[in-house]
Amino acid sequence: MELGIKGKRALITGGSGGMGKEVARLLIDEGAIPFLSDIDAEELDSAAAEIHGLGGHMAADLTDTGDIAKLADRMAQEGGCDILVHAAGVTGAKGDPLEMTDDDWREAWEIDFMSAVRLSRALVPHMVDKGWGRVVFVTSENAVQPYADEAVYNAAKAALLNFTKCVSMPYAPKGVLFNTVSPAFIETPMTDGMMDKRAEELGVSRDEAIESFLKEERPFLTLGRRGRVEEVAPVIALLCSDRASFTVGSAYRVDGGSVGTMNI
Repeated sequence: MELGIKGKRALITGGSGGMGKEVARLLIDEGAIPFLSDIDAEELDSAAAEIHGLGGHMAADLTDTGDIAKLADRMAQEGGCDILVHAAGVTGAKGDPLEMTDDDWREAWEIDFMSAVRLSRALVPHMVDKGWGRVVFVTSENAVQPYADEAVYNAAKAALLNFTKCVSMPYAPKGVLFNTVSPAFIETPMTDGMMDKRAEELGVSRDEAIESFLKEERPFLTLGRRGRVEEVAPVIALLCSDRASFTVGSAYRVDGGSVGTMNI
């Protein structure tokens, strides 16, 4: 499918992760020019070395307004930003919601929510000037189906979902379309770490930990397995395109059925 984004410049945060890299590859296939950013410079260099056709890469801490300003300046030097795919994030502290400290809440809020607000402030005005832009935030199933031990993550992702709907209203008429994609239990280093920790606690293998997690913690995940980044990235790429020109303020779930409610 021709997505109509040849020559468009895209900033992908969380660019050294599996999701970011896969989105970058798809956008390159469509003639776009992705630029990767992430917090760890070495991991980012390694990711950039894997992908041919990038427009560049730059390490940045998205909780630092100075770093965001530098990133926006770099994008301007490269020709501007037409597409923002914000995939960076953390699950944050886990446990009893009332035992989470202010710092626990603040960490998730700053990384998972405020980074999106600040990136939008820095990059969207340029899209408005061009009369065309796409912003895709990667949220989570947790935005609409919270889990008690992941309260700080739930709250930040729910806020991001609400922000997307709010900001889409004034900016869609200016040509900038905001949407979200909500994955669930995708096969990434993050969920590998979660499952390795669970395996150690239970004294089982990773595969056994995944099986018990699905049974006990994700009973609605109909497909009964972790998803793959290759199954999420195409949805993100579509929302970056001219093909999605009538899709605004929407939340696309790529969750294997994990959310047990109607998508309304």
